[in-house]
Amino acid sequence: MEQDHPLVRDVFPELVTELAALLEDEGERELAVRAWDLRLVDECGCGDDFCQSIRTADHPRGQPYGPGHRCVPLSPSNGMLILDIVDGRIMYVEILDRPPMRRRERAP
Repeated sequence: MEQDHPLVRDVFPELVTELAALLEDEGERELAVRAWDLRLVDECGCGDDFCQSIRTADHPRGQPYGPGHRCVPLSPSNGMLILDIVDGRIMYVEILDRPPMRRRERAP
């Protein structure tokens, strides 16, 4: 169930703030608003030291997204951020060649 996954803003708040601003800059206002409610479904797990990509929706690994899919490359000051969007929903955030993201510590 989707609510079982933490909100990305609770785990990586700086990432969500940056995504929302960059999406606004690209004229993607609706996606910028939706960025605040992304869920951290899974981390990429590829093992590459330059990759910190995250899955933000359930989708079978290795399967194409199909109709309604588009890529939205953003222009961050460091590295690359590329979003996979399906029918207006952010499915995957590709995060490459960037400084390590800091996880927000959970309150005790």
